[in-house]
Amino acid sequence: MSLCVASAGVIKTLAVAAFTLAWTHSIEKTEWQEDWRVTPQGLELIAARVKGSGAGMEPAPEARLVNGWFQWRVTRPPQRELMLGNSGMAGEWRLCAHERCWTLSQILGHAAGAYPTTMRSCK
Repeated sequence: MSLCVASAGVIKTLAVAAFTLAWTHSIEKTEWQEDWRVTPQGLELIAARVKGSGAGMEPAPEARLVNGWFQWRVTRPPQRELMLGNSGMAGEWRLCAHERCWTLSQILGHAAGAYPTTMRSCK
């Protein structure tokens, strides 16, 4: 399986079976990360972690504080696609895999800007 990332008419295919989606909350300026797996059924959210709480970014009730991060497991059905917006207020979404991270602009080869980005599993 691979991950397809699409925005403003550009589609990129990434050879990843799993990835971390990271961003900075626009109000709290706090780091948030989610671990995803690419499956034939779609994108499966496995775990989430956040460096703090407040303004709509509260950790799950079962979260545990580990090395400064509130961390928890997520159990929900795979998502057919993931739609990412960009407020322009907190920097870019970052995708991490194979021990490296890239902004969406780096992946797409153009400024992500206000364009929505869609992510989905692809063959």
